[in-house]
Amino acid sequence: MALINENYLKLPGSYLFAEIGRRVAAFKSENPSANIIRLGIGDVTRPLPAAVIGALHSAVDEMAREETFRGYGPEQGYAFLSRKIIDFDYAPRGIQLDEDEVFISDGSKSDVGNIQEIFGVDNVVAITDPVYPVYLDSNIMAGRTGSLGEDGRFGRVMYLPCTAENQFIPDLPRQKVDMIYLCCPNNPTGTTLSKAELKKWVDYARANEAIILFDGAYEAYIREDNIPHSIYEIEGAKEVAIEFRSFSKNAGFTGTRCAYTVVPKTVMGKTAGGESYPLNKLWNRRQTTKFNGVPYIIQRGAEAVYTPEGQQQIKALVDYYMTNAKIIVDGLKSAGLEVYGGVNAPYIWLKTPNNMDSWAFFDKLLHEVHIVGTPGTGFGPSGKGYFRLTAFGNRENTQEAIQRIKTKLSI
Repeated sequence: MALINENYLKLPGSYLFAEIGRRVAAFKSENPSANIIRLGIGDVTRPLPAAVIGALHSAVDEMAREETFRGYGPEQGYAFLSRKIIDFDYAPRGIQLDEDEVFISDGSKSDVGNIQEIFGVDNVVAITDPVYPVYLDSNIMAGRTGSLGEDGRFGRVMYLPCTAENQFIPDLPRQKVDMIYLCCPNNPTGTTLSKAELKKWVDYARANEAIILFDGAYEAYIREDNIPHSIYEIEGAKEVAIEFRSFSKNAGFTGTRCAYTVVPKTVMGKTAGGESYPLNKLWNRRQTTKFNGVPYIIQRGAEAVYTPEGQQQIKALVDYYMTNAKIIVDGLKSAGLEVYGGVNAPYIWLKTPNNMDSWAFFDKLLHEVHIVGTPGTGFGPSGKGYFRLTAFGNRENTQEAIQRIKTKLSI
């Protein structure tokens, strides 16, 4: 008999975005003429930058010629891309990295889910709450979280509430933890941590021999000067932090798939016997065993992001979406709603009116004004009474959505 991994049975209900899709499909079936505007899933809508398209075409032509054809590439990624990443994303901020500390992948979602494989199942995990679901769900699948309690929390997970009451800044854990997931700018709340706040986490990790798993997928959207773009801007972080970055949201690669993870060789884990071991070696082994690398064509497209034209074009993309964010924030506030985020991130986090349940507000928004958002409770218990909208729609739909909310939604 083939036994299943019963940890999968602990996953609470449908995956968040699958449930959203189910409800929208049911509504659309009953209302086929409804013009639904989707501001729920954080998927981009603008085309790939022209510099990227040109590089993709050139790489395809290379694959058509015997003398430039490429088969299997390095699982860790081609040096031409990892070098550009270091030179453009890190060196200007005074951060020194080696090429073998940068691992090219097919997406940050994959990496933040897979990274837990190099850690022991007895580690105590801390997550901010609300949180991107993959952090928690991948640890549930691994058997690291214990069982789900009646309060909607897993027994062996340290939840770090982030609500309006604490300005969405998580407190340090009340007990020792081993793995800490931080997302900055945050998905879903759109809020950030200052350098001073982030230093507290680095100091905690160093003092407690913990590892910070830092998701910086939205760093390109940071506008304020005191917000770090990389955790490695904080002294000591290269001893305790792994960082995840993506081309999905700054360069439109959600359907093209390219990202990278930085694992400094100075970040150490421990064996049961107390021996230190570099996590860089473990991640390298995991990737070379289970991953065949990002296609050469795609990596050439990502490399083009770092050309002068590419830098200008991705800035225009980010500016476009952040203008959308301002339209949403200003419109929701004028409608009398309590709003957060949208300043350093493409996500807008709002308090549901009249203490309405998050899923009830989802249904209300869908049925009354034909707009799709994301219920806050889908991101964790502290998301109760909150709701997320994204700025990744096109301009016309964004403006139309806000107009509908202001004129047709009964609040």
